[in-house]
Amino acid sequence: MEIKKITIAGGGVLGAQIAYAAAFHGFDVTIWGRSEGSIERAKPRINKVYETYTKELELAPRYIGAEFPNYPRSFFDDVKDINLEKIEELKKNNEKAYKDLKYTVDLEEAFADCDLVIEAIAEKVNEKRAFYEKIKDILKDDAILASNSSTFMPSMLKDFTGREERFLHLHFANSIHRQNLAEVMGHDTTSKEVIDIVAQFARDIGMYPAIIKKENPGYILNSILVPLLDAALALYGDDIAEPKDIDMDWKIGSGSPKGPFEMIDIIGITTVINVTSTREDAKDPSSPMGKALKKLKEREAKGLKGIETGEGFYKYK
Repeated sequence: MEIKKITIAGGGVLGAQIAYAAAFHGFDVTIWGRSEGSIERAKPRINKVYETYTKELELAPRYIGAEFPNYPRSFFDDVKDINLEKIEELKKNNEKAYKDLKYTVDLEEAFADCDLVIEAIAEKVNEKRAFYEKIKDILKDDAILASNSSTFMPSMLKDFTGREERFLHLHFANSIHRQNLAEVMGHDTTSKEVIDIVAQFARDIGMYPAIIKKENPGYILNSILVPLLDAALALYGDDIAEPKDIDMDWKIGSGSPKGPFEMIDIIGITTVINVTSTREDAKDPSSPMGKALKKLKEREAKGLKGIETGEGFYKYK
């Protein structure tokens, strides 16, 4: 099976990035939103990704011949591939991707003829279930359905899809043009052929496909990242230190380029709230995590949601 047409369900921060990366690498991409309001909220995110790609390509000539360039890894297979001819080709791809991306709220238009659906809607099992049940009789028999879920296992959702063998998770990191990671995780009855097809698709859009051999909460990335963020949030919730000092402590002590609260700004405070709210210890308002969750919700209410809004724990305007 060859993947040509892709529909991204959900135009949030990651949904927009996934859609744009696929279009940039030559795929026919549609973004589906549940309402016109959802579509209108997605378009500024796409505009921002387009602007980011444009800036990256303007800077790209400086990487030519550099010894250890910090270049956008999804754009070039290898540092040796960075040359003026390739950069000009990618600039044309960027303009075409921006122009050709399609948006719709119509289920038939979005899903009847697509080869791959990547679901990137809210991390709420009832919403995912309702979505899968809406599209399962619309999809082609051989269409593949993938979820970008970061907290649910494929086995928790497969019964709602109507295509267990052709369902799996394809989980992206944020800023995917640079953090070009795609974690591929099936469940016990996912077809190996489907895993192979999706892994190749990930390569085709400039990602490194990390194959998760069996279901694991947190995949690889979040199994390492979440304990770090949890520890930082507990320190913050318990008033041990301010986010800036927690970040600097971590960066200086570990050599990491980003601190945990810088990472939270990238992920988005709303996503962190959704995930943290499911924790038992966060349900106790007197616990460090419960107090951290209260602080996060207060910041969200002020519109301080992270990079997307221009300010989170740090300012980006």
